[in-house]
Amino acid sequence: MIHTDETTEKAVSTLNGLISILEDGKLGYTNAAEHVSSPAIKTDFLDYARERALFIVEIQDEINKLGKSTDTAGGGPLGAIHRAWIDIKSSFTSGDTEAIINACISGEEAAIEKYKMALEHNHLDGSQIAIVSKQLNSIENTLAKIKAKKLS
Repeated sequence: MIHTDETTEKAVSTLNGLISILEDGKLGYTNAAEHVSSPAIKTDFLDYARERALFIVEIQDEINKLGKSTDTAGGGPLGAIHRAWIDIKSSFTSGDTEAIINACISGEEAAIEKYKMALEHNHLDGSQIAIVSKQLNSIENTLAKIKAKKLS
């Protein structure tokens, strides 16, 4: 993809939207970890939060490669459409592990939806698509792990 000002802006907006979703996930998992009683689930949630932080850095690096700085105000259209992690925060306060797991499932499903939208919009170049696809795959795996916890 040849980067014009317009394509660069669209790519940056898309990537900033993903950062917003990842920030929500990082905060969501950190918050969830504080409210579950199971040490194993707490550890998993903290691992997922750390993974989201690493994903944020990867995407910020891609934005920096485009000669832009990251938008800490957060979100562009992808982030603004659905801030699921923030919306589900209230279910954490009950301390009910099943409710917290359900909230995490909702957050991950929303993140997956936004990642797929980012890939479908065709605003990203090859290296960005590779990173976003890798992160999407990891988020889908995390969702499967969380759903498995719900069954156990």
